[in-house]
Amino acid sequence: MAAVAARSGLRIPILKSFAGFKWAGIGPDIVAGVTLAAVAIPEQMATARLGGLAPQLGFFAFIAATLAFALFGSSRQVSAGADSTIAPIFAGGLAILAASGSPHYAALAALLGLMVGLLVTAAGLFRMGWVGNLLSVPVTTGFLAGIAVHIIVSQAPAAMGVPAPSGSTALRILELVAAAPHANLYTLAIAAGVVGLIAAGHAISARIPGPLIAVGLAVAAVGVWRLDRHGVELLGAVSGGLPQPALPSVGLDDIIALLPLASMVALVVMVQSAATARSFPPEGGAPDVDGDFIGLGAGNILSGLLGGFPVNASPPRTAIVAESGGRSQVAGLTAVAITLALLVAGMGLLSHIPHAALAGVLLFVALRIIRVGQIRDILKRRPAEAILVLITTAGLVLLPIQDGVAIGVLLSLLHGVWCNARTQLTPLKRVPGTTVWWPVMDAAAAGETLPGVLVFGFPAPLNFLNADSFERQFRTGLAAAGDAVRLVVLEAAGLIDIDFTAAQSLRSAVADCRAAGAAFALARMESSAAQAALDALGLRTEIGADHIFASVEEAVQTFGRGAPQP
Repeated sequence: MAAVAARSGLRIPILKSFAGFKWAGIGPDIVAGVTLAAVAIPEQMATARLGGLAPQLGFFAFIAATLAFALFGSSRQVSAGADSTIAPIFAGGLAILAASGSPHYAALAALLGLMVGLLVTAAGLFRMGWVGNLLSVPVTTGFLAGIAVHIIVSQAPAAMGVPAPSGSTALRILELVAAAPHANLYTLAIAAGVVGLIAAGHAISARIPGPLIAVGLAVAAVGVWRLDRHGVELLGAVSGGLPQPALPSVGLDDIIALLPLASMVALVVMVQSAATARSFPPEGGAPDVDGDFIGLGAGNILSGLLGGFPVNASPPRTAIVAESGGRSQVAGLTAVAITLALLVAGMGLLSHIPHAALAGVLLFVALRIIRVGQIRDILKRRPAEAILVLITTAGLVLLPIQDGVAIGVLLSLLHGVWCNARTQLTPLKRVPGTTVWWPVMDAAAAGETLPGVLVFGFPAPLNFLNADSFERQFRTGLAAAGDAVRLVVLEAAGLIDIDFTAAQSLRSAVADCRAAGAAFALARMESSAAQAALDALGLRTEIGADHIFASVEEAVQTFGRGAPQP
């Protein structure tokens, strides 16, 4: 891989997240690391259980992700580890292939981590950071709302103290509603208390380790009032010891069966890690999304080798690091050291944790990732796009979760295609008293035109999606202007690329102009990719190098002199 990277100009950053690190500033990093550990320890256990795995595997995943990201990642503050966004996705996919909690299930989860890691690492090495933009905000909002429903449904039985129902998500919701009168009030009180305490701590300050305090108080309540004698179920013995690297015991059939799920989880990891990195950029610079992909990919690979499961960047934990004063991955390494100490000497302390307390931690996470304000904003400002939120959420809730995620991705891509295909050829007028030509959507708006001169703008890449529409709109605009047209200028500032199909449409536009006795000129083509396409497709020669200008005004002054018309 290193040889390929060298030949391809790829880079594998090492310790980039420590760039500019100074030992004098280590104090705040250590404080942030202690706070991170206090939040991550109960959260990682809960997320492992959400994924259908033993609680200690959450620690393995956190250790692997943090160490690998510190070594290969770019961001100084991103916290990687087990994540409640992807856990329901891979749990739903793995449950089809193996019984939850079985050795085969655990082996498949580790294999999935390896496969996701390879995909995400490859995306980083080949500089595919743009993949992080494949999900639109409305689809992402609906996706998170659907994931939140899955988390709530999966954790409600433990929070209520009732048997976990089976079947589809919709059926499980109905069964939980029917079981509500039989809920154990002590168990329910613990879950509600944990949610309330975490919410209160979060409202006061992100530095307050709400999950650790809430879980600790839940353990104390069980011990003082012996709530285990009243039906409150405890976690019981949790295996300790350090993780041992090993390849998962799987076959080729397992690898093939996991490919679709691995691709889906990898996409979600890339989207969330890109969003996290952009939310916490380095001081005075832009985030290196590709470098973070490499770090997250390495974290997934190491997690798989340590018997863990897929990991992801965590926006809430990253916010905790940032708000606690962390400025490097020393914060994450401090949290790893605390977690390792717990694995070696303190696992006995975890046996008294009530299941309801861990459920409460995840219920708070679920309630937090439902972006009510954003849903309201989308509904108010772009009602049509609110349908994307609704469909994506419904798909995740009503269908198998992996199918719902696939529908969300498809909807996002179709939305992008639809927006691109609907790009309109826009008439431009000159702003009075200037040399600036500006889009005019209203024919009655103020602006100057020149007799015999048409100026159009096309604010999108010209490709097979919109080539036919461009050609038809161009021909219609030319015909509407009549026989007096001497010059047509295409303002190409937004035309960042041209594909082979669109080149035919551009040739047709040039031919239509010449047939009408008008000159065709191209102006303000700023994109190097579009400039290269002109040469590769032979368009520069066909249009004429002397018909390509740096500005619309230059083209007008060269070919279309005349008195301005209001």
